[in-house]
Amino acid sequence: MGVLKWSLGLVLVRRLSKSSSSSAVLQNEFGPKDSYWNNPGEKPLSHLTIGALLDKAAARWPEREAAVAMWAREGAGGRRTHPGRQSITFAQAKHKADRLAAAFVESLGLRRGDRVAIWSYNSIEWYLTQMAAAKAGLVLVNINPAYWDQELLYSLRKVGAKALLAADKYRDRSNREMVEGVVAGPLADRPRSVRCGHLPELRSVVLLGQEKWEGFPHFDELIEGASDGALEEVRQLSSKIQPDQGCNIQFTSGTTGQPKAAFLSHHNVVNNAGFMVRRAGLEDMAHRICLQVPLFHCFGCVVGTIASLHCGATLVMPSPTFNAKASLTALTQEKCTAVYGTPTMYVDLLEEQGRQGGGPLRGGAEGWSGLEVAVNGGAPCSEHLLKRIMDSLGAKRVCSVYGMTETSPISFQTTTEDTLEQMLTTVGYVTEHVEVKVVNSEGEMVPMGTPGELWVRGYCNMIGYWGDDTRTRETIGEDRWLRTGDQFILMENGYGKIVGRFKDMIIRGGENIFPKEIEEFLQGHPSIAETQVFGIPDVRLGEVVCAWVRCKKGMSLTSEDLKEFCKGKIANFKIPKHVKFVEEFPKTVSGKIQKFKIQEMMEKEALVENGRDNGDSRQIL
Repeated sequence: MGVLKWSLGLVLVRRLSKSSSSSAVLQNEFGPKDSYWNNPGEKPLSHLTIGALLDKAAARWPEREAAVAMWAREGAGGRRTHPGRQSITFAQAKHKADRLAAAFVESLGLRRGDRVAIWSYNSIEWYLTQMAAAKAGLVLVNINPAYWDQELLYSLRKVGAKALLAADKYRDRSNREMVEGVVAGPLADRPRSVRCGHLPELRSVVLLGQEKWEGFPHFDELIEGASDGALEEVRQLSSKIQPDQGCNIQFTSGTTGQPKAAFLSHHNVVNNAGFMVRRAGLEDMAHRICLQVPLFHCFGCVVGTIASLHCGATLVMPSPTFNAKASLTALTQEKCTAVYGTPTMYVDLLEEQGRQGGGPLRGGAEGWSGLEVAVNGGAPCSEHLLKRIMDSLGAKRVCSVYGMTETSPISFQTTTEDTLEQMLTTVGYVTEHVEVKVVNSEGEMVPMGTPGELWVRGYCNMIGYWGDDTRTRETIGEDRWLRTGDQFILMENGYGKIVGRFKDMIIRGGENIFPKEIEEFLQGHPSIAETQVFGIPDVRLGEVVCAWVRCKKGMSLTSEDLKEFCKGKIANFKIPKHVKFVEEFPKTVSGKIQKFKIQEMMEKEALVENGRDNGDSRQIL
């Protein structure tokens, strides 16, 4: 369901407010203890837009760095011939965002509600584009920079994008040929305003990066060309933008069919980011966040950029795309006090730290006390990995948050006062101003502590899927409950645990098996870095359990070793029948492991004997 899953590991428990806790007691003390929870919150919802939030941040922390890129590119002042550091303050971010918004209106002719797409790696330009689009009343469309031409074409056509901001390259790949293909011709031979039959609404392409493409404006030129009249027009326009207006479209990473386009409002993301900041304790100091995650993802552009506007945090981008070595450098060189990452990113970061022979990051540099908090998201994180993050990186606490793109994104989160057990084994407590319930296949609430599907209702729910009323109705009912598709357990104290995705559940001979449970267990083996567990078809049993395993550097295992490790510790039917050892897993650019691809590969590879399950299939592993 296009899930952006979050299992961030922060330290929870900031004391529940009297209103929240008393409400919880009233709703659960009388009558049957159904899996339902409502957190009314102790602070009201905000009516601010992203643009207004940026203006407030610029007024409050004008000289504080808003964003840092630890590499340089050609800018308006001339070409950089070597890597270097680039940064902007909050006051500069407001100034440049205002000018870029004016250019969107004046030079590109964009109007309120138009869609402007960005197809680029992490950069200060990406940050400014998000702010400028919000100020001009536009809808920013996040496009994965790893997409190729057909994926890019689908995304632009799906939302009717009027303008595209495109990076000149992605890693070692030049994007020029793909952009030329999308606009149906060499850029140098086309007018400044694009016209192409297969994308009738696209009017402009703006270039980001080092190169200059004849006939189309460059990002720097666009900002420099904004007139004072256009600036005044944008100021007036910004004051009329309503919080309920849509501001962002994010494509969900669906496993079947084309990605869905989740449409989010200012009200969604400003409030969600604000409650995240307060509960995570990010207001307690001027944090410097090592942002390893991509900005096109909800983790980056809500929990990252918008959250930073609430608390004045500095976003440090170590590299255009994730690089563990660059991240480790950024943590110490930029004196970061917080770090964001997916489980896979943390595994790679810890392995890089091991290669460099370093111990925990305990600070010691002048004015730096070390890493205060590590936030993990994008996928459920194992208890073993969270412990390693604390022990090896020296993080004083870890942050757990759960949600999905469609809930903008957070619906559960830990607090700074949680016990170690809550921090490591749950995804936290229901977030403010949100209702949740766990139901069976009939949509009926199950008893507390019983697995079922999690449904969410509140301000955080998306507007809908852009241009897809049918799929919107399938996801959000007339009663406004959003069906997550996640197997979940709600406990009597309002905390939650992820069991898995319904589509991932393995049914072996009538036994329901949750892959996450087995993954958690296997990652307790001292030689294992990462595991992915899933089912493949079997004639006799319906499905059998498979595991892909990546060992830690310098360590190795056999399938027999792994099965022996399982015996007597988990039920026999949960022990993987097929085990494959790999060097890496297929991933999205945001760092999420693509389990559906692993499953497809394994199904093609498997040669399961018809009608037999003798524990010795002909599969070659």
